[in-house]
Amino acid sequence: MRGLDLPSRLFETGSDDYELYEEDDEFVLNVELPGFDVADIDVFWDDSMLNIAAEREDEQRGERRTYHRRFRFPKRVDDEGIAANYTNGILEVHLPVETGATARGKQIKVEG
Repeated sequence: MRGLDLPSRLFETGSDDYELYEEDDEFVLNVELPGFDVADIDVFWDDSMLNIAAEREDEQRGERRTYHRRFRFPKRVDDEGIAANYTNGILEVHLPVETGATARGKQIKVEG
């Protein structure tokens, strides 16, 4: 078990578009979403699962960009305390850990 980096091991997918770690009784998730606007991004919490989706149309190029990823958390999260912020192409989500918290769905507002 030496050198075990538990959060990155739990969420390892082989992709490098996000960083997830736990500090000070909360999970912190940073997701690279360059080229999207705040209005293009949806963050939703439902029963220990965080869903992040983004979609935008580039009418000049005739292209559509989409992003979708789901993260399941091994600890209970206080869904009332979840906060998200989008700055300079990085979505940062803070998920406070709460023992005994009930799991239920909630739309998370992304500010930018």
